[in-house]
Amino acid sequence: MQGWALELGFSQIGVADVDLHAAEPGLLAWLQAGFHGRMDYMAAHGLKRARPAELVPGTVRVITARMDYLPASVPAGWQAIGFDRLQRPREAAISLYAQGRDYHKVLRQRLQRLADRLQQAIGPFGHRVFTDSAPVLEVELAQRSGIGWRGKHTLVLSREAGSMFFLGELYIDLPLPLTSGVSAHCGQCEACIAACPTGAIVAPYRLDARRCISYLTIELDGPIPEEFRAAIGNRIYGCDDCQLACPWNKFAQRATVPDFDSRAPLSQAELIALWQWDEPAFLKHTEGSAIRRIGHARWRRNLAVALGNAWRETGDAALAQALVAERDGAEALLREHIDWALAQRPA
Repeated sequence: MQGWALELGFSQIGVADVDLHAAEPGLLAWLQAGFHGRMDYMAAHGLKRARPAELVPGTVRVITARMDYLPASVPAGWQAIGFDRLQRPREAAISLYAQGRDYHKVLRQRLQRLADRLQQAIGPFGHRVFTDSAPVLEVELAQRSGIGWRGKHTLVLSREAGSMFFLGELYIDLPLPLTSGVSAHCGQCEACIAACPTGAIVAPYRLDARRCISYLTIELDGPIPEEFRAAIGNRIYGCDDCQLACPWNKFAQRATVPDFDSRAPLSQAELIALWQWDEPAFLKHTEGSAIRRIGHARWRRNLAVALGNAWRETGDAALAQALVAERDGAEALLREHIDWALAQRPA
């Protein structure tokens, strides 16, 4: 099965048991602390997330899969390059995972093809494919099946691949042999915690999503809290800082499928150029991308914050003029962020 997975672009697969009861207290504590923010779906499913056999009756094993996504075009030293981009306020910073095709589509299709190959070999069996699309404890399952260990930033880490990979799951009713988990190797390192611009990693292995720039720029559909706007800098979709800082990512593997190749409008762009996209242009340039799901309004909200930060840092009047030009016709949410941005007048 590993050979089939490699042919389909996966880098590693494992098999986990469905008894995740030991993870339930941590999940409940995280939800009770309100760390999920306005991601109500996290609470709505409750403990079903830790009970695969309740989500898909009959499930006795979970095949977990890793697919590397670091774009092949990214040069050596990409971590330093990523940090350097954050110091150029006029440029847009977009998470590496989102610069190519929507991973949901890529992994879901390839996991289904893996299931089809397995059925051809052994006959029909019950299964369902998941890729960040249902109440699944992805990190817990990946950890138990040997894909990696939970890093202090809460992402899965691998000694061979860092953390620059997607996870997918195949829930099955076959009692396949389990694969072994791996030990943790973060040691005393807390580089990810120190690197987080908003202090979202409130303790090792504990993330308050309400403070996370990925949550603020992607999941949050209302106004971005003012206390975090300056720290967002030029990040307009997601944040890679904890991964840029992680020493294990010197071992990150390049994607083996072309789907994750960076698209030029997203990998190398000035904020003003993106600000000028109307909705048809936004839809055109984000076709097939995970970015499209936030919609044009949220995209512009994020850009307004980044433009305000760039205005404060550079004093470039063109940035303020671009904001002013769009203010009067803006909806209330965007106008509020434009007004904040214009108030960031350089000292």
